[in-house]
Amino acid sequence: MFFSKKIIVEDTCAEKRIDSFIASELNISRNQIQQLILNGHILINNNQIKAHYKLRPGDAIEIILPKPKKLEAEPQDLPLDIIYEDKDIVVINKQAGIVVHPGAGNYDGTLVNALLFHIKDLSSIGGIIRPGIVHRLDKETSGVLVVAKNDKAHEFLSRQFKNHEVQKEYLAICYGNPKENEGSIDTNIGRSTSDRKKMAVLTKKGRPAITKWKILSRSNNFLLVQVNPSTGRTHQIRVHLHYKHMPIICDTTYGYGKIEYSKLSSYINRVALHAHSLSFRHPQSNEYQTFKAELPSDFQEALVFLKLALPLQN
Repeated sequence: MFFSKKIIVEDTCAEKRIDSFIASELNISRNQIQQLILNGHILINNNQIKAHYKLRPGDAIEIILPKPKKLEAEPQDLPLDIIYEDKDIVVINKQAGIVVHPGAGNYDGTLVNALLFHIKDLSSIGGIIRPGIVHRLDKETSGVLVVAKNDKAHEFLSRQFKNHEVQKEYLAICYGNPKENEGSIDTNIGRSTSDRKKMAVLTKKGRPAITKWKILSRSNNFLLVQVNPSTGRTHQIRVHLHYKHMPIICDTTYGYGKIEYSKLSSYINRVALHAHSLSFRHPQSNEYQTFKAELPSDFQEALVFLKLALPLQN
């Protein structure tokens, strides 16, 4: 046994599926949880159950994660921009174009491959292909990302993400002309009914998503927007800004196809979204800390070209 956790089900959690409940508790995928259930590593009242089991008040859940025999993701000597590191966490400035962890179509060259080469210890809760990974950024998104170096730190950080205690600030270059300069978008987001590869704002189903936004600079219908998502749904910022009629430039999935600005590709040729800062309580000291990632050169060059004022760097 490598990691063990016991949970007593409260009345408010009754009738929830066991796989869905544990996914929210540990911040790992339901597919991983279903595999753990099949292998007998998740028990209810000391008995094996199926993934569709619905919880009852007072149920005693035991989660046992065995020690990985061997990491499938291999260490690779890839560049890693470390903002901060101690014995519990490492904060990374992820470069655009890098996938966070191995998956279909991306078996190497990921952030995890670089982490395994540069960092001696990583938490095991994320599994053999996501060691240390507490949260993710899209491939084309650059910026700050925190990684856990042990299971205790992983759980501590995961709870903060789950409870929406982590403060996230992004900067995005968008196209549009909204009348107001700031606001909040509060909708449900789920899988698009017309294109299963995309996410969309839904009036029925979906999961609640809240995004606050503020325009920092305007120039010829181009905008520099500060974005603060309160939740962390897949593609949330990109979906919400499109919904608000100010999509992120160079976003081929959620952008406006009719907008062509060929000269822009000489400066930036990816979704113009940067995770600028991340604030959370440190797992050891419990002190609230903020980490910032400098704007990458392509983002800065695009701002200058579009005559959008650069934000003050603190």
